[in-house]
Amino acid sequence: MSENETATVKPASEDEVREALYDVVDPELGIDVVNLGLIYGIHVDDSNVATLDMTLTSAACPLTDVIEDQAKAATDGIVNELKINWVWMPPWGPDKITDDGREQLRALGFNV
Repeated sequence: MSENETATVKPASEDEVREALYDVVDPELGIDVVNLGLIYGIHVDDSNVATLDMTLTSAACPLTDVIEDQAKAATDGIVNELKINWVWMPPWGPDKITDDGREQLRALGFNV
């Protein structure tokens, strides 16, 4: 390919981004953010920039930066850039946890 040609890269799919986010673990609970139900939406634009609509178990969570850094590291190489749109409505609740997430929490001794 010459210098003047640019490779056309197909943007990542929402499923590919979601799959990568299984590696992002909430440090307090030890469960990934997908199974905790913290991912409200994933959008990947034509420039392969992903924007997550994401929440945390609490708006006062001191680990926002840790989770954001993990998410960026997990999606590196899948998307060109990851942006996180922190959303607080609807508020997160235990009802958002997936069945797999509930199993993981039970294994850690939580009663869910």
